[in-house]
Amino acid sequence: MILLPCEQRSTDWHTARLGMLTGSRAADAFTTLKSGGESAARRNLRLQLVLERITGQSQDGDYISADMQRGIDLEPDACAAYEALTGTLVTPVGFVAHDTLAAGCSPDGLTDEGLIEIKCPKAATHLDYVRGGLPAEYRWQITHGLWLTGAAWADFVSYHPQFPPALQLQVTRLYARDLDLAAYELAVRLFLTEVERELAQLQALARNVA
Repeated sequence: MILLPCEQRSTDWHTARLGMLTGSRAADAFTTLKSGGESAARRNLRLQLVLERITGQSQDGDYISADMQRGIDLEPDACAAYEALTGTLVTPVGFVAHDTLAAGCSPDGLTDEGLIEIKCPKAATHLDYVRGGLPAEYRWQITHGLWLTGAAWADFVSYHPQFPPALQLQVTRLYARDLDLAAYELAVRLFLTEVERELAQLQALARNVA
């Protein structure tokens, strides 16, 4: 992996992500229909990555809702609470890029052996996480991070400061050894091959028009 020392959500961070399969996008890349066909989410992501490479501009909206901003603001408190609970020091990280593939991720922190992903959701969502642990929608993101970083485990952290102290922080650990990361890498390579193929088709079209 290649560590890029840029602040998350900065201009450099957005630039580093252009055309890359990132952790937050991984779920869309591997979503399939019950019929076995390609989902709209997967097709749209493939096109998004192609457009980012063609235009050099992010195709993500820059809108930040009040709930999203609240999560951003609370993240340092959540990280401090995690360090206090676990005794584990967390190192902030900007962007982690694969050394040969157009793939990357932005964990909320790295430790000596693991990585952490922090969420500071609304009260009802936090309660769901307290009751149910790691939600399915974030499993792809964490798998992506474990594959890229080579970390032994990842902690999914949910934080809500208004809950009783014993319930403010929910930590669910996922171990890399319990995942088939070789199969995951193959799926990544196949998806990125499709992106490259579509990019080549558009570039050929541009040459023919010119």
